[in-house]
Amino acid sequence: MTSSTAKPSSSNIAIIGGGPAGLMAAEVLSQAGLRVDLYDGMPSVGRKFLLAGVGGMNITHSEAFPAFLSRYAERAPNLAPLLRAFGADELCTWIHGLGIDTFVGSSGRVFPTDMKAAPLLRAWLKRLRDAGVVIHTRHRWLGWNPDGSLRIASPEGDKTLHPKATLLALGGGSWSRLGSDGAWMLALEQRGVALAPLQPSNCGFEVEAWSDLMISKFAGAPLKNIAMGLNDDVPRLGECVLTATGLEGSLVYALSATIREAINQHGSATIHLDLLPGRPVDKILLALSKPRGSRSMAKHLHSQLGLDGVKAALLRELTLAECFTDPARLAQAIKALPVTLVKPRPLDEAISSAGGVTFQALDERLMLKQVPGVFCAGEMLDWEAPTGGYLLTACFASGRAAGLGMVDWLQRKG
Repeated sequence: MTSSTAKPSSSNIAIIGGGPAGLMAAEVLSQAGLRVDLYDGMPSVGRKFLLAGVGGMNITHSEAFPAFLSRYAERAPNLAPLLRAFGADELCTWIHGLGIDTFVGSSGRVFPTDMKAAPLLRAWLKRLRDAGVVIHTRHRWLGWNPDGSLRIASPEGDKTLHPKATLLALGGGSWSRLGSDGAWMLALEQRGVALAPLQPSNCGFEVEAWSDLMISKFAGAPLKNIAMGLNDDVPRLGECVLTATGLEGSLVYALSATIREAINQHGSATIHLDLLPGRPVDKILLALSKPRGSRSMAKHLHSQLGLDGVKAALLRELTLAECFTDPARLAQAIKALPVTLVKPRPLDEAISSAGGVTFQALDERLMLKQVPGVFCAGEMLDWEAPTGGYLLTACFASGRAAGLGMVDWLQRKG
């Protein structure tokens, strides 16, 4: 493979990663009059952003700021200044500036009017290119050379870059087929950067094993209108999907961080499903206590409670046979059916990841303390959030903050 060396101007900035964080930083830097070159290993930028918008582009959430901030759990204090400067309202205003209208759905989630990510990305890339941002696709960052320069693999051969400042916005470790494979961890570790291990977030979980019957008849079946709780927390209403290996879906994703940490600490986590959240246990007991005559228990559950299909099968799967002759115990099982989860699905299947560059490794400008002039943003930072627009908002906000931090650092450096 041949080698070439880039000779950028004195104001050259290198951004590694073309997701929302990297693109937002490029906008901030170009608006400050700096020359920006953005490098991405994939054939086009924003691939995970586009895939996230396939089912409807949920860009952010409209809830009040205190509740919004709480979604980031223990990382809320670290993200608070970034989100106060560029939160849901500011993000919506920015989107409107691209000529894209938004609306608030019944759940409080915010979407572009056409529900699509592609028009937004096209308008954004045009504005960036008009501002002079140069985007280099199929350019993969390989780490640093001994002299601190950047190593880039490109279709033309390896390149060496000597930018005045660098932003790493390389994503987390999920969806490697879209470029976020976590390979950057080794390069940062070698430079002494404090890292937290990458772990799956917003992911499915496995049980020890379902029966063959459950897998053959109900794998892929939705569990709708249920509630799910862990420990003493108030159960959440929603839905999920029974898979061949366990459970996944929005309700599971909402609890994924808590479930994962319980598994990390104890080897497993037991969630409880309320199969009939709209009915109190005493009403369920009253219905179950009615004579069923010659009818089977399956027909009794269906006629008295409307409980059938995957819900009835799950009740059979996880409840002792003697419970079906004891209405009180069966009623309790329907309201709090225990499901023991033993491990998350692989990181590459997760919607997002936890772990990465710790905030202790960064200064207030999101610059690495161990590597001056190198900044980090987006999902490669050690934070996580549920789906619902929170992931994207923090990526945009951290990209903006890192871009402003780079401008400030360069001005102070002279």
